[in-house]
Amino acid sequence: MNQEDTETAKRSRQAQQEEISAKEADSQRHDEGRAADSGEEMSHEQLLLTLQDAQSKADQYWNQLLSARAEVENSRRRSERDVENAHKYALEKFVRELLPVKDSLELGMAAAVGEGPGFEKLREGMELTLKMLGGALEKFGVSEGDPKGNKFNPELHQAMAVQESAAAEPNTVLTVYQKGYLLNDRLIRPAMVVVSGAAGEKKGPSVDERA
Repeated sequence: MNQEDTETAKRSRQAQQEEISAKEADSQRHDEGRAADSGEEMSHEQLLLTLQDAQSKADQYWNQLLSARAEVENSRRRSERDVENAHKYALEKFVRELLPVKDSLELGMAAAVGEGPGFEKLREGMELTLKMLGGALEKFGVSEGDPKGNKFNPELHQAMAVQESAAAEPNTVLTVYQKGYLLNDRLIRPAMVVVSGAAGEKKGPSVDERA
């Protein structure tokens, strides 16, 4: 092999080496590009997960805030209602003590049926006293219930007995033993009554239907 052939072979090997190096460089750049793209995709996924987690926590804190505000509002309303009830029903015990006095005056009025100036003055005095007492009770929200002739209401009346009656429908109040009273629409004392029953129904005391 002469010198010229040697040079040609040398240049051929060098060209082949350069071509191989160029291919390796292209392959390396391609791999680096793919790695960069993969890293970018992972960054987007991580960012999305982070945003979702932040949104979830924000929703959780917002719900907790709404729940706390609702509880505070409910507590405020309960406090206002308790104060209002305290004002409305502060006289309940006092009213309970007064009711027997009114009962006694009414019984005295019913017994004062005699004739003569003395009885008339007695009745007039008791009527005036009853009127004043009734006005004072009404002023503080006390109302009386005389349910004679009305339908029996277990929320307001206490049935003491059942009595047969041809003139009244069943479950009608025939007689009021003792009036009932309300304080600002709250039951203080139920009316004690006799209730009409159906024909053939057994007479006698009945169970308190409010119990």
